[in-house]
Amino acid sequence: MKQDVMPSIVRMDQETLKKLTAEVKETVATGYAPVRKARFTSISLWNINRNWKQTSRFAGKRAF
Repeated sequence: MKQDVMPSIVRMDQETLKKLTAEVKETVATGYAPVRKARFTSISLWNINRNWKQTSRFAGKRAF
């Protein structure tokens, strides 16, 4: 089996190291609408049960 192994120590020059480790000043985004998560309710459970019954009813009539 062929394996390509990367060296565990990566060599880079000082300028590149400074760029990678420099602190980035960022601002927090304002004026956006947060995404609302759908809540799991009794109606959701009822719909799951209804859809399961409908698919199982049609699954018996198909010839695979």
